[in-house]
Amino acid sequence: MTTLVLIFFAALACVFAATPLLRRLAFRIGFLDRPAARKIHSSPVPLLGGVAIYFAVTLSLLLLRDYLLGELIAVLMGATFISLTGLMDDRKALHSSIKLLVQVLVAAGLYAGGIRVQLDWLPEWINVLLTLFWMVGITNAFNLLDNMDGLSAGLASLCAAFFTLFAVSQGQYLVSALAASILGASMGFLFFNSYPASIFMGDSGSLLLGFMLACIGIKLRFPQEPSWVSWIIPIAVLWVPIFDTFLVTFSRLRRGKNPLTTPGRDHISHRLVAMGMSQRSAVFLIYAAGLLCGMAALGILLASPQSGVAIGCAVLLISARILWRWELAAGKGG
Repeated sequence: MTTLVLIFFAALACVFAATPLLRRLAFRIGFLDRPAARKIHSSPVPLLGGVAIYFAVTLSLLLLRDYLLGELIAVLMGATFISLTGLMDDRKALHSSIKLLVQVLVAAGLYAGGIRVQLDWLPEWINVLLTLFWMVGITNAFNLLDNMDGLSAGLASLCAAFFTLFAVSQGQYLVSALAASILGASMGFLFFNSYPASIFMGDSGSLLLGFMLACIGIKLRFPQEPSWVSWIIPIAVLWVPIFDTFLVTFSRLRRGKNPLTTPGRDHISHRLVAMGMSQRSAVFLIYAAGLLCGMAALGILLASPQSGVAIGCAVLLISARILWRWELAAGKGG
């Protein structure tokens, strides 16, 4: 437990030390997110925040130097490729197919390294597909969610906090260390990224956070729970970014647009602002939803298997109601 606390504070301190320096560097070299028609900010904002998050996560995990082998090295190598790809995309927009290819290759490498979905009641080829789908999906979900000040960093903090709690409760040392590093890095960055943000994490940060949380979700194990229940827990923790991605994808497909290449203000946050909320209020409401989903995941863990499934179904029904109201009944896509 002492090491986990050290990892958390090391990541926190690293972000606090590196972010102001990278902010000044971004202004000096012109690494900025400039205002555009579909963007909310009205002045250029530095885009190197993701570099601070990357260094915070990787340097804090060096405290696990005695465990730097096997799966942990695979995760750190994958995180490096993902973050570098995001950084290149921030500097000069990459084609979506290139980013997708890198993510699939990294996910395949993780599978080969032992980080994989392992549902014994499914054929192995389906586990392979689920691993790739989960890794690529969650990685991009946090990238898509990074559309309002403090949103992606704050929600990543909540998800990492619940993952840390669950991993500690199950005695999973390395998984809890990964979660603690993300918790410290994202909480520290939130200080600079909350509305009005003085720096953005960019794709290098949002893709990294999504990738790391996806890895944690796969590695988290609940030996006392049947596998047909335990897999619901990480999905519940990450349900807000998952639902946001599904909502945007459904909305754009319904309107005959490519969900991978079509920008728009059809995310949960944009819809809440369109309903009259301020940016800050919309973000805090999404935080509250993330907290409730984390509590639902805790309920699934503590309840009987049947009650756990019932909790998961309740979350799905609420989400279906929101989807119906925003898309099918209203007939609008944002």
